[in-house]
Amino acid sequence: MVRIRAFEAAAEVASQGGVSAYGKSSDGTAKVKGPLHLSTGQEAVPAGVCAHLHVTDYLTSTHRGHGHTLAKGADLTRMMCELFGKATGFNGGKGGSMHIADFSVGMLGANGVVAAGLPIATGAAHAQKLKGEGGITVCFFGDGAINRGPFLEALNWAQIYQLPVLFVCEDNRWSATTSSAPMIGGEGASARAESLGIRATRADGNDVEAVWSTARDLVASVRAGHGPRLLHAITYRVKGHVSVDLAAYRDPAELAAALLTDPIQRARQRHQALSGDMTVLHSIEQAAHDEVQTALHVAGAAPWPEASSAFTDIQTTGAGQWY
Repeated sequence: MVRIRAFEAAAEVASQGGVSAYGKSSDGTAKVKGPLHLSTGQEAVPAGVCAHLHVTDYLTSTHRGHGHTLAKGADLTRMMCELFGKATGFNGGKGGSMHIADFSVGMLGANGVVAAGLPIATGAAHAQKLKGEGGITVCFFGDGAINRGPFLEALNWAQIYQLPVLFVCEDNRWSATTSSAPMIGGEGASARAESLGIRATRADGNDVEAVWSTARDLVASVRAGHGPRLLHAITYRVKGHVSVDLAAYRDPAELAAALLTDPIQRARQRHQALSGDMTVLHSIEQAAHDEVQTALHVAGAAPWPEASSAFTDIQTTGAGQWY
């Protein structure tokens, strides 16, 4: 959790001045250019879920996917290089923040389209079942995604074919700049999954132990061939929609209340209450800080992609005709 938090904090600073939005202007000084969607405050969900995954398991993410990518085992420095747009990034600097992928650890990609990861995950899980090589797929998505068509399509297909996929609704209660609750009919993700016959379990997404134990049981059930499952993790998006968004549309009292349930602070307090050695936590936090500082240095010094790379990783619509 602290590695994710440290990465997000550094990326946030590096992105200031990188995009013209929310009354801010791009001034050309930012190391990270373009929209940067932070997962600060949501660290318990990817940490608790991915602790049960193998390298050979698949994962799909959202536009807010740095934490998922790190929790799945991707290299932190290479991810920072990708955010910086450098040639040594996972995707040669072409993916950036919203489109990171690292197939070597089963991370099939973040996605800038809301709900787009759901059918991708279902397709990956179907491939796993057909190939019979074991492994499961985990699909992270936000509460805003459940009002889009791919949510129903993906869950329906997964249930019909009893696919090895765990759907994880990372319910941070905000869809871009709009509170999600007034836009969601019924009881939300859990109820909609259960209407299709998919067992769903709610968990406190800011309690890493609760997420860990719930995910343990659901992952075991999926691995045992019992079909898809859904984890509805209730968390909170501490930052604005993107790093330059101050979220002035949000009630300050709501944010203040949410900060009292910060997952890292809660874990620290629990550790202390159990008479745990606090120097261990300090060491973990220092190691995360040092790792991120190294990543910033490496990314800053890394080479830019060659101009010719703009003509790779692309496709024509046929016979060399461009449209």
